[in-house]
Amino acid sequence: MIATSLAEAKALQQAWRSQVILTDQLGPIDTVAGLDVAFDGTGGITKGAIAVLTFPELTLVEQATAQIPTTFPYIPGFLSFREVPALLKAWEQLTTRPDLLLCDGQGYAHPRRFGLACHLGVLLDRPAIGVAKSRFIGTHEEPGPEKGDWVPLMDQGEVIGAVVRSRPHTKPLYISVGHKISLERAIASILQCTPKYRLPETTRQADRLSKTPEAEAAIIP
Repeated sequence: MIATSLAEAKALQQAWRSQVILTDQLGPIDTVAGLDVAFDGTGGITKGAIAVLTFPELTLVEQATAQIPTTFPYIPGFLSFREVPALLKAWEQLTTRPDLLLCDGQGYAHPRRFGLACHLGVLLDRPAIGVAKSRFIGTHEEPGPEKGDWVPLMDQGEVIGAVVRSRPHTKPLYISVGHKISLERAIASILQCTPKYRLPETTRQADRLSKTPEAEAAIIP
């Protein structure tokens, strides 16, 4: 369902967040997908990109892109309503159904506990993780300097995510559950997806794909 107003989007977040599952409901992981979105210079066109990789080898096996007219304004806290439609169009093109989605954005670490990773995870009924480059809400201490060091991200007395060092002596990532995975397994999965760089290889591949000429395909109405 696509929201056409801020009030409708807020109501959908409130209704759908009860469907988010914060425990492991996934088996062995053979494939992981990175999902990313880019916009044209005016913001009028949304480009969704999905890169599917083997796990844990992280070899690219399939990719898909889609472009559609942007249907929702830029409003912090409601960005998933701006990004999800193009990602769903790209998802329709995939022949591989990845076991785990790694979304470039927030999951449970959201004011209404329903960020992009929760939104996609619930709609696609797929385990998902939010992998954000910066904090949106919550407080935390500084994690240790080595890869794998992490501290909880807290909001109103609740653990809403983790601040994870994915590469020694670099800025941490903000990891939160999207759907059907525990925070502990989410952290472990992200660390396996960051063998060389700060960002997961899934994110790097999807980001690159969203900006390639191949992503300049015809706009899907």
